[in-house]
Amino acid sequence: MKRLKLLAMAIAVGSAVIFFLMTTTALQVAASVVEHTFIVSQVNMTHLCKETLITVVNGQLPGPVIEVTEGDTVVVHVINRSPYNITIHWHGVKQQLNCWADGVPMITQCPIQPNHNFTYRFDVAGQEGTLWWHAHAAFLRATLHGAFIIRPRQGTSSYPFPKPDREIPIIIGEWWDKDDITLVDMDMVDDIAVLPDDDPSASTINGKLGDLYNCSGVAESGYELDLEPGKTCLLRVINAALYSEYYLKIAGHKFTVVAADANYVDPYPTDVLAVAPGETLDALVVADAPPSSRYYMVALPNQAPKPDPQGPEHVTRAIVRYTGGSQSHGDGAAAAATDDVPVAPEMPDQHDTMTSFYFHGNLTSLRHERQRGLAQVADEHLFITLGLGSVCRNGQYSCKREGGEGPEVIIVATINNISYHRPALAAPLLESHYYRSTSTMDVLQELPDRPPRVFNFTDETLIPFGPKEARLEATSRGMVARWFRHGAVVDVVFQNMAVMSSDSNPMHLHGHDMFVLAQGVGNFEAAKDVAKYNLVNPPLRNTVLVPRLGWAAVRFVADNPGIWYMHCHYEFHLSMGMAALFIVEDGPTVDTSLPPPPKDFQTCGHDDRLMQDKFYSQSTESEVPHISGV
Repeated sequence: MKRLKLLAMAIAVGSAVIFFLMTTTALQVAASVVEHTFIVSQVNMTHLCKETLITVVNGQLPGPVIEVTEGDTVVVHVINRSPYNITIHWHGVKQQLNCWADGVPMITQCPIQPNHNFTYRFDVAGQEGTLWWHAHAAFLRATLHGAFIIRPRQGTSSYPFPKPDREIPIIIGEWWDKDDITLVDMDMVDDIAVLPDDDPSASTINGKLGDLYNCSGVAESGYELDLEPGKTCLLRVINAALYSEYYLKIAGHKFTVVAADANYVDPYPTDVLAVAPGETLDALVVADAPPSSRYYMVALPNQAPKPDPQGPEHVTRAIVRYTGGSQSHGDGAAAAATDDVPVAPEMPDQHDTMTSFYFHGNLTSLRHERQRGLAQVADEHLFITLGLGSVCRNGQYSCKREGGEGPEVIIVATINNISYHRPALAAPLLESHYYRSTSTMDVLQELPDRPPRVFNFTDETLIPFGPKEARLEATSRGMVARWFRHGAVVDVVFQNMAVMSSDSNPMHLHGHDMFVLAQGVGNFEAAKDVAKYNLVNPPLRNTVLVPRLGWAAVRFVADNPGIWYMHCHYEFHLSMGMAALFIVEDGPTVDTSLPPPPKDFQTCGHDDRLMQDKFYSQSTESEVPHISGV
């Protein structure tokens, strides 16, 4: 009996040791397969006294959070029960040697049609931090989006900053009370002179409108963030909005920014965050304010001042409260009805764009083992202007331009005076590229090194519609692309223009990160501005905000073979054509070449040739059940 007890103890001890070793090894080494199922469907949600039919994943807004460890494999089964053709883009995930999973319709894959399924498979290697996923289909990302969080393989104790006590995604978005939001895209494609209701009705934090909005005097519920006194919270901030950059503040608290676009930055203390569409920020917040009070977290969209066209700029706010204090738990509407009014922060003016300029300019890269080194010399140089222009309706070669307002023209967005326009394709362009189908690739028009004409790009007298800007309006449409040798180091200067608009532009490059070497206000002048390049610790971003009436210089290494979308993340600019394709050629080895498409990769079929203006339109073949939501 004694021997049996000793044996049992030995087994128990041995099992404990094995479990400890396995657990330790798993935490530090083993990669996992993280699997999700996304059911895309329509639900009814009621806000602002109106029931609206929206398209969501798994019945929720925002959509599911994908949480992985660096090195994991992600498998997402998308079941499309909506009436729209969709794809899902994994924003910021580099997809090294896996352009097939990038999720751009008719570029990397056929769209997932109604009542069809598609499975995305990809590895998450060499990245840590906050990214996100969203639909890459005509304005549908307004409600089809969610956080994508990558934690270090060695565990959260390996963060290069004090380990937080909690981690919370904060997704800034917009509420559109439109049953078919894709109609806004059609308006944008046709002309900038859109209908009055082609604007969002509210802004949101984590899907909630907050108490600045009401229905018949009853305040909308808002998001609530609970903090424990003395503890540190890591906010993973994502701008999923279609139209605006946002300023985010919490009354009585300060932030320490520690990462941007899943790249660590030198700790940057600030009381305001500036986050443009497509960008993400990781920011620490210490709960060190008086715990007896409540505090507003406010998200305020900014916009260019007049004479730029002015749109409604909807502010939203959440409530930050301390646990263990006198505050009771409940929804935001109920809390707003109590006597103690939360403390509100002082926000920047909605037309203040310089706060954003300085915020972005103050970020620098943290030296980290995963940070790739900066190549000191570039092989190629591009100067790319971003702005508006016009083309003649119905494909005519000449038409009467009346300062952007003539009935014979369509206002478009341009890159080096070319507006991106995809013709009908029988198969995704990436397939044609891989199989060397020259007949399909011949539709591409090469992006030039520089714009066709040079003038004072930031002349503010060009903003109002009129005869002065009309002389600069004429542009063309085409499926514009640029080819890069594998391994080429590429410098791009993005220059914003003032023709008919002076917006900033958040430029997103798929499949790569970009070092932001410098930014400036006014026209880029190489003779003096190249000397300002930060070649020591420039921030690394997948989305770069080009400042209003200014420029941004970036550098990236074209080391990921495939066809990568490069575009403005303002949805209206994307719909209007501010995009191009960056095509990275294969390298000399198998490990530097694009592999063949996955064996189960879907084909479009003969009947799936979808024209540009019908690409995202509702299918008449699908009977999709509607699900009532809240």
